[in-house]
Amino acid sequence: MDALRASGPGGQHANRRETGIRLRHEPTGVMVTATERRSRYQNMELAFERLAARLVQMQTPRRPRRATRPTRGSKERRLRSKRQKSQTKRLRKVGSDD
Repeated sequence: MDALRASGPGGQHANRRETGIRLRHEPTGVMVTATERRSRYQNMELAFERLAARLVQMQTPRRPRRATRPTRGSKERRLRSKRQKSQTKRLRKVGSDD
């Protein structure tokens, strides 16, 4: 745990004390900071909550994406759009007689 000077509410009084907190979880290397409050205690509470949330988030496995094929309708719409753009660009050419 490190204390640091940081911005936040409090105007001129914000940087007088080292009220910001930086927590580092040694096994994982996850680092969180809390500098929103003028109180070191409140920032410490906030930092511990953030660290716990981050560790829980890291524990939840990501669901693998299931590969799907494009539907017939989506293929047709894509090709129709490509034909339309191609025609628009052909008509933009200088000296085009199409």
